[in-house]
Amino acid sequence: MQLVSANRVHEGEHRQYSHESNSNQCTMRFALFLPPSLSTRKAKTPVLLWLSGLTCSDENFMQKSGALALAAELGWAILAPDTSPRGEHVPDDPDNAWDFGKGAGFYLNATQAPWSQNYQMYDYLIKDLIALIKAHFNKLDVCAISGHSMGGHGALTIGLKHPDLFKSISAFSPIVNPINVPWGVKAFSNYLGADRCSWLQYDACELLKNVTHHVPILIDQGADDSFLTEQLKPENLVKVALQKDYALRVDMHPGYDHSYYFVSSFINKHLLFHDQHQQT
Repeated sequence: MQLVSANRVHEGEHRQYSHESNSNQCTMRFALFLPPSLSTRKAKTPVLLWLSGLTCSDENFMQKSGALALAAELGWAILAPDTSPRGEHVPDDPDNAWDFGKGAGFYLNATQAPWSQNYQMYDYLIKDLIALIKAHFNKLDVCAISGHSMGGHGALTIGLKHPDLFKSISAFSPIVNPINVPWGVKAFSNYLGADRCSWLQYDACELLKNVTHHVPILIDQGADDSFLTEQLKPENLVKVALQKDYALRVDMHPGYDHSYYFVSSFINKHLLFHDQHQQT
């Protein structure tokens, strides 16, 4: 693990690291915010795993969300991985589209060539990255997960699959039902192939139908999001949650769009949500 950069911020430190990923077979980079209380806190410091959206990297959230001030005050670390594998040998969208390939890993394990060699983002997060953090930072405890858009999809699906690891889940503008929207159909068709049964394990609506352990979920959605009707469809997840009597909160916000202006407006609410459930 190599330190790429380090910057003091809100009396804590923002770092970027690079390392070799066994799962993705390439060099990956991630960002890590360490709060000022890390060195003096007796108990382990809670970590929020943040997953960013299409076209993003480890940098967007840390630079644009405004989350670090409250994270420093609450004593939370934030771990922000890249959104996909990188490198000249890593295949990209043949048409150079922005919604597939590099920057659009969808937090799944690809099974179809040529994507299967490098696009193992689910294993990267669960097997590589979290293990790396445990090995190098024994005072950190990854215990909450959140994300935006494609990253919201990742936060919901990974959080639902690992209730033993994550005490709370949140998302901004998530793709909740990818098997039924254009972004998801394109990505899953390429990464996973034509057998739609294999898609279900990466769809929050489908996963919620079969949960046995209820992890609290908070979703914030801009009502003026240009992707709301065609790509996001939060009402599909709400319907399943009502059927399952699941502890899901979805707040709609008139006038807000899909951007980091929206994320930065409500990120403190999410940090407080996770902090509350860390205390219980």
